[in-house]
Amino acid sequence: MLTGDMLRRAAERFPDKTAVIWQDRRTSYHELEERSNQLAHALASLGLARGAKVAILSRNRTEYVEAFFGTARSGCVLVNVSVLYAPDELQFVLAKADAEVLLVEEPFVERVRSVLPRLPQLRHVVVIGAELPQWPSFERFIAPQPVSLPGVDLHEDEAFCMTYTGGTTGRPKGVLANHRSRAVTAHTVVVESRLTEFDVVAIVTPLFHVAALNIMLQPAVLLGATVVLLTKWDVRVFAQQVREHRVSASFMVPTQVGMIVSDPGFDVADYASWTRLNFSGAPMPDWVQRTVMEKLPGLRLTQFYGQSEMGIVAVMKHEDLDRKLGSVGRQAYNADLALLDTEGRPVAPGEVGEICARGENVMIEYYGEPGQTASFRKHGWAWSGDLATRDEQGFLTLVDRSKDMIISGGENIYPKEIEIVLYEHEAVAECAVFGVPDATWGELPVAHVQLKTGHAASEAELIDFCATRLARFKRPRSIRIVDDFPKTAIGKIQKNVLREQYRQST
Repeated sequence: MLTGDMLRRAAERFPDKTAVIWQDRRTSYHELEERSNQLAHALASLGLARGAKVAILSRNRTEYVEAFFGTARSGCVLVNVSVLYAPDELQFVLAKADAEVLLVEEPFVERVRSVLPRLPQLRHVVVIGAELPQWPSFERFIAPQPVSLPGVDLHEDEAFCMTYTGGTTGRPKGVLANHRSRAVTAHTVVVESRLTEFDVVAIVTPLFHVAALNIMLQPAVLLGATVVLLTKWDVRVFAQQVREHRVSASFMVPTQVGMIVSDPGFDVADYASWTRLNFSGAPMPDWVQRTVMEKLPGLRLTQFYGQSEMGIVAVMKHEDLDRKLGSVGRQAYNADLALLDTEGRPVAPGEVGEICARGENVMIEYYGEPGQTASFRKHGWAWSGDLATRDEQGFLTLVDRSKDMIISGGENIYPKEIEIVLYEHEAVAECAVFGVPDATWGELPVAHVQLKTGHAASEAELIDFCATRLARFKRPRSIRIVDDFPKTAIGKIQKNVLREQYRQST
């Protein structure tokens, strides 16, 4: 299925229905369809070649949705760029992506100006939300264009979207996806989380990440549901939006869920309409999962496991959460999944293997990274880098990232096992365990811990806590109490940054 067809069909079925709510602005499906077509024509007027890269640097707003569908119809590829990037990171991504056009929201214009001299291939800049003398505004760019379909002959296996990985293992990589792979994942979400055309879907994570685009926006438009966009995350703003717009469904990362249940102003009445929560992006601490289920018993939780590179490959349904706490669920109904050893052989139930997937949900490539792409695709499978076990009932439990595994004195140590123990301590809000070099043992585990508000614990107390629950070789050799963690845009702790910070401090 073509991405643009999702919008076209919704506009044909529900032309006057509200498609997007952003701040005080409402856009109908008919209007969204026409403005997306205008953008597609505007891009064509620039004389871009098929597959040209059109980057967008913006927070969540209506124009982002128009850019997503308009670019998809133009035959170009939308490059989704994080607004969190520092200038050097921004320059790296725009250069690596071969971006020729940049749609930039006004607050980020000066950042773009600072790197533009180093980007000779970036020939066109369009400003979202403002009129500037140097570059056309988004409105001025699309205004002269027709509202009809652009008539570009597209194919499902054609690239249309590129998102950049969060950089948990190093420099971001461009995940190039085609129409079919993203449609497969959108259908997975619709089926597994029981979304319907009557839902009001809140998008509270950044649209520059695949979770917001593919797990919420595309399924909502596919169905003809209404989307509510939050420009940036705020617990109280979310509660107000749920109450005002009768929000029924959303996707969040566990950090956001933790903020809701820990909110001093939490009022269950604010969330009366909220019946479905999809979550992913990082493991949800047990205390967060249990608390949200206690405080909002009418909220149905669905956990998705997947990656930008391979879409959703496993689903944990609400009915299984209590009895399989800690699992990421069974393989999705439309995914091929296996746990393989390093030689590509299936492992037995209960044994550790790497999660691998294949099928129409998998990306085309890491753009401009043939070596990285080859490492990702081996033995006919796409390799996730995540180690897991699978029980006799088919439930997957993540053990750790293969790159994060610690080898100490010849023993394999999985950081997640230590993190699970630390989360059992009543004072621990969030933690991260990683390996550091040691002359004697090769590597040793260390932990960084963030405490819950109003709780106290010392490093020594936490080490003693682990000592009664873990074998000696698994115990953290040091624990640091920290105020916060370096994270990606979707809340994944960047352990590569923690390792570098640790190295510089020792």
